[in-house]
Amino acid sequence: MSYKCISINLFQKYLTVWVMICMAAGVAIGKLLPQITAFLNRFDYAGISIPMAILIWLMIYPMMMKVDFQSVKNIGKNPKGWFKYE
Repeated sequence: MSYKCISINLFQKYLTVWVMICMAAGVAIGKLLPQITAFLNRFDYAGISIPMAILIWLMIYPMMMKVDFQSVKNIGKNPKGWFKYE
């Protein structure tokens, strides 16, 4: 039985660190610039933050559609996938 050695890149290796940095940055922005929080709170419907709902949808949608991100990186080499040819 042969095993393939899959290496992870820098982003994947330190994903937890990046997430913690982004969370800290978000908290800092909320504390240091409260006008941004006040502005985003205006876009609220039935207790649901519309900007947050949009961002969560954008995060989950590629997983639902099973997007192959390796192929997306190479779209510049073969852009025909973006257009429908008949």
